[in-house]
Amino acid sequence: MALSIINSIVSWILKKRIHQIELFIKYPHEVQNELLLNLIQRAKFTEIGKEYDFSSILTYQQFAERVPVSVYEDIEPLIERTRRGENNIFWAEPIRYFAKSSGTTNAKSKFIPVSNDALENCHYKAGKDMLCLYLNNNEDSQLFTGKSLRLGGSKQLYEDNNTIFGDLSAILIDNLPFWAELSSTPSNKVSLMNEWTEKMKAIVKETKNENVTSLLGVPSWLLVLLNNVLQDTSKDNLLELWPNAEVYFHGGISFEPYRDQYKKLFPKDNFRFYENYNASEGFFAIQDRNNADDMLLMLDYGIFYEFIPMDTFGTSNQKTVSLADVQMNKSYAVVITTNAGLWRYLIGDTVRFTSVNPYRIKITGRTKHHINVFGEELMIENTDTALAKTAQEFNVAIVEYTVAPIFMTDSDKGAHEWMIEFKENPKDLKAFTKKLDENIQSLNSDYEAKRYNSMTLNELVLNVAKPNLFHLWLEKKDKLGGQNKIPRLSNDRCYLEQLINMNN
Repeated sequence: MALSIINSIVSWILKKRIHQIELFIKYPHEVQNELLLNLIQRAKFTEIGKEYDFSSILTYQQFAERVPVSVYEDIEPLIERTRRGENNIFWAEPIRYFAKSSGTTNAKSKFIPVSNDALENCHYKAGKDMLCLYLNNNEDSQLFTGKSLRLGGSKQLYEDNNTIFGDLSAILIDNLPFWAELSSTPSNKVSLMNEWTEKMKAIVKETKNENVTSLLGVPSWLLVLLNNVLQDTSKDNLLELWPNAEVYFHGGISFEPYRDQYKKLFPKDNFRFYENYNASEGFFAIQDRNNADDMLLMLDYGIFYEFIPMDTFGTSNQKTVSLADVQMNKSYAVVITTNAGLWRYLIGDTVRFTSVNPYRIKITGRTKHHINVFGEELMIENTDTALAKTAQEFNVAIVEYTVAPIFMTDSDKGAHEWMIEFKENPKDLKAFTKKLDENIQSLNSDYEAKRYNSMTLNELVLNVAKPNLFHLWLEKKDKLGGQNKIPRLSNDRCYLEQLINMNN
């Protein structure tokens, strides 16, 4: 009875935010423009603010003309100075936390500034909004009668001074109020463990006897944990262990290759899957409807959005547009200005607008993680969808995959080469390969044109990965767990060759 009362009170408090969300839905451009001018005003006396004369900027057009679009390498010297203890360089507040970006498997790490303002008014605000939107759509939810199972990263202390770096998830857990731990599992101590294998065992031990009502984490890594829980408890599915589980909040990578596996883990019709779009640089979008496959762009988190159409990206004709000028069903690279001092920063993600009233998006991939060696413009959205469809047709489950080009030679045409780790291999690998190729063609007309009569591209080549190949590859790079991701698509063969060598 007491838990039910608590559930009702917390739900009521969270849903009070709905009218503010409706406000930015109704006035998106006004909210974004006011936000931009506020960020500029707050930073006008910083080193960046003085360099671009923020004091005289009164419009978005002036801002766009004066401040260049930047990537991490452009701002790294400023970030390193801040990490050494200098203040007022790109943001007026002292910055203590840096999210060590593990969004790629590159050896070089990125340290993304996380201000107090970004923690409170972006990341934590988004966490509450994620619950608010879910509860608003599911009035009978009993979310707060149990605990949320979360899977985060590890934390490390930067040795030279008092700045802290680690996975964003760890920074968020480390700064949560004490009462937040009471509604989560595992404990903060276990959540922040460094060693992945021991951490898995500790999480299974702590969570298997809890009343888990919701789950939060990156699909690939959480799936590893949940399979460990099943194995440890000898259950057929997780509803036998956690009968009150009702929703999984997921993000970080596409859910499509894993959806069927999660449905088998939680086999009930009204179990919900809610997607969110967050990164080290900020929290951007949240699924706002049951059973939707897109997300509402959140416009009042201290983040100003701009977009570069992918048909001009990286060319001499590259142009940047504001939210007011985006079009539906076009792919855009995302550019952000934030309340942690990132100014017109290219985050490397690409999105497509499914609606402009309100603004809803789908993630289509990464600016660097696509294949366009032969003019095929293959995006992660294409491969994820095609692979999920093919896996369903052949009744197999996918663990991980990556794709790279086979370059043309004097004697042969090009092709795409895949490395796929199956949970159980398809019985007819040749038929699976053919169907996967056909499904990609049905989703991507450029690929279809290049494949027509094998004029430019031959049928894809498929390598079957030995069990745990991708896990071992990440372990070799010291990138197990947390939010580390497999690079799905690449314009070169670097990752694939490493995996082929390990596979052999």
